[in-house]
Amino acid sequence: MQSNSQSLRALKQTYQQQLGGQLATAVIVLDKSFIIQYVNLSAESILVKSFDKLVGKSFHDIFFTTSINEIQLQQLLDSGQEFTDSDVTLQFVDNYKITVELTASSVEFNNNRHILIEFNQIDKQKQISEEAFQHQQWESARDLIKGLAHEIKNPLGGLRGAAQLLSLELDEEKKEYTAMIIEQADRLTNLVDRLLGPNQLPKMTEQNIHLVLEKVFKLVSFDSNTKIKLTRDYDPSIPEVTFDEEKLQQAVLNIVNNAVQVLDETGEITLKTRIASNQTINGKRIKLGVKISIIDNGPGIPESIQDTLFYPMVSGRANGTGIGLSISQTLVHQHNGKLSCNSRPGHTAFNILLPFEEEGTL
Repeated sequence: MQSNSQSLRALKQTYQQQLGGQLATAVIVLDKSFIIQYVNLSAESILVKSFDKLVGKSFHDIFFTTSINEIQLQQLLDSGQEFTDSDVTLQFVDNYKITVELTASSVEFNNNRHILIEFNQIDKQKQISEEAFQHQQWESARDLIKGLAHEIKNPLGGLRGAAQLLSLELDEEKKEYTAMIIEQADRLTNLVDRLLGPNQLPKMTEQNIHLVLEKVFKLVSFDSNTKIKLTRDYDPSIPEVTFDEEKLQQAVLNIVNNAVQVLDETGEITLKTRIASNQTINGKRIKLGVKISIIDNGPGIPESIQDTLFYPMVSGRANGTGIGLSISQTLVHQHNGKLSCNSRPGHTAFNILLPFEEEGTL
């Protein structure tokens, strides 16, 4: 065992010397059989594996799936022509995935041809860009809906008033028509009010985040029609957070109720809290925050609507209004927080991220 360790250290030193020292870019060196001969410190960090765990393993023993295949690697060895890909997904055997920009070239070590793979992880930059774009689109959609809602609401008031005046001139038999007009005008007014969303600024107080989750837990648990299993996975070490109790409760309850409506009797919902560090909220970096996750084991959200899930009037259910999640997004946004979703069949997680340091509400 000792001799093997010494040989690995010697191998590591040899490749480091020929590569000209440590590189900031992650580096993997493969021999002609695609066996890993060397990884630098940056690669160890990105791959979350030590030098000893990587060297000697086949490239495909480490990466379960990737757009790079053995044909490409062999062509590289034969022709010496390097190739570059700016968006490569590397999936490991434990289902851990990363997205990288990658360059593969042919080099010689100890008079033998090798493959040099250089890559940089771009997941976080890509995620920040996508989140910023989606947030901008959501704000544009929200402003458009608000403008349309106001344009609809104003004539509805006149329509209702005219129907009331007209009913005074009609006999009892015909008043049912004006009553129907008034009823439908009220229904549309209520819908428009919901589309406009909450218009009051939150009343922020510092308190325990789990008080809100416990209220949601009890509200759902006490519903006699709900046979879904509801579990809690709290981190008791989370300090107090500044938030509006009523608004945050409504945001979480909307998400939980949506999950309840798509789950069957074998369904399960988990309310989970964790500390989150070094996160971004709408392009702004926060050092520390609290992450509330509402996780269910339902069918998942259709991929076609995942990018527009929080827009008003977007729903994955045939009878859904598409308003609940939009309201939740607005409520979380008022807390300078972020609401996001990761979904696949059997696992959907809505994540609310709130910063610990209150920087004012919008």
